[in-house]
Amino acid sequence: MADEAGSTLSEDPFDDASQMNPKNLIAVGALSFLLIFSFFALSLSGDSAPMLVSEETEESDDWRAFSVVAPVDTGINVYHDHFRTNETYPDWLLDELGVNKVCDLTFNGSWQERYEADRESCWDTLSASDIVAFPGTKIIGHSPDGDSDILILDDPSDGHGSAVTGAVLNANPDAVIFFVEGFSTEAVIAAANQPLVDVISTSFGAPGSVPVSGIERGTEIAVVEEGKMHAGAADNSPSPAIQDSTAGPPWSIGIAGYAEEGDDQKEIMSGSYPDISADWTQYLPNHDDIDGYHETSGTSFATPRTAGILSYVLQSLRFEFNDDGSGASPEQRQGMLVDGTDSDGNPFLISNADVREALNLSAWYPELDWDPTSGTMPISPVAPCTQTGWGFVNLSNIEPMIAHLNQSSELSQRPGDVVACMNANQDMREAYWNAYPSSPVEGHQLFVTGSQGVERRLF
Repeated sequence: MADEAGSTLSEDPFDDASQMNPKNLIAVGALSFLLIFSFFALSLSGDSAPMLVSEETEESDDWRAFSVVAPVDTGINVYHDHFRTNETYPDWLLDELGVNKVCDLTFNGSWQERYEADRESCWDTLSASDIVAFPGTKIIGHSPDGDSDILILDDPSDGHGSAVTGAVLNANPDAVIFFVEGFSTEAVIAAANQPLVDVISTSFGAPGSVPVSGIERGTEIAVVEEGKMHAGAADNSPSPAIQDSTAGPPWSIGIAGYAEEGDDQKEIMSGSYPDISADWTQYLPNHDDIDGYHETSGTSFATPRTAGILSYVLQSLRFEFNDDGSGASPEQRQGMLVDGTDSDGNPFLISNADVREALNLSAWYPELDWDPTSGTMPISPVAPCTQTGWGFVNLSNIEPMIAHLNQSSELSQRPGDVVACMNANQDMREAYWNAYPSSPVEGHQLFVTGSQGVERRLF
């Protein structure tokens, strides 16, 4: 893999790019800027976190409003405290998620001691067909590709998936995690085929957003056919996201990064002209211990954080409108992410398109407060959409999105120039991806789009 979310990093395809001198960075930025505006011109010439849902500790047929997020990535450290819960997932939930194996984990001792204690009963017995529940954690795990050394569990050389999943739960601690190990279209389809999954998060793709096919057929099935939402990481370079097979397809939400809690400007080594930008640098769980954290950066983590935000919004609306399900099954839920009733018994329906509109309306551009030493790029007052899409999204977007969707407080429409710019973005993506072959390029390797910033252990 291109990197890992721990203290030891494997070879990263962007290492050279991340060490560019200032002149090279300016050249790359200028080239990307010209490319974006060429796309734009061609198109125009044509036609603070809210209160979280408290955890239940007793099993109940009714249970609580919930949302299911599916990170598709390397393995996950199910032993880490970050993923623990006092909840007992009801049997019907496990059945509907297709669980066919339960691993009762050891929760005493070091990570290595726990792993060794569970090898014979769990890790050495898993196969690609297993969908595994881990009681005492928020994780249901699946490894449909079946090609890693230890299925589902983050291997010593991995770590990316544990950090990605930690970012989801930082935004919605009550999310149910259906974790899929893998980097293939088949892994994405495994998440798409789970009726209860609401949001799929992927943080891997071709370096430099080179225009090659990747997982777009899998995400198209998930969104267009199954009604789910897909959050896809833009590249960790200034490359435009339009042609990126993870962030570019029009059915996907392409996500770049900005310096939240820094100077609130665009990260230079982050894709251009995405849908939105989210928190670039976060404190996330380690993959090889039980309670350690590290600081890591990249679109890899901005993306699942956004998936967690979307999950929180859905879960809140389901609670408010008496919706005890999840997913957007065309057969069972009319393709609706929220399928509930109001206090008068009238249907209350929310689709993928409704949530996406609320996300776009709630995004925002920052004031110009650029720190030249920060490694960021100031947001331009002219066409900021070409840098960061509809704008920035963080936990403060949750309440406005919920209020807009429950119709208690409608969000304002965006300025006309922003709408025109992002309509052009969508038009370009639709034209590009409708004409582009959705077949894998033989021999082309995908990489995680992870840490590009300073990374250090937190004890």
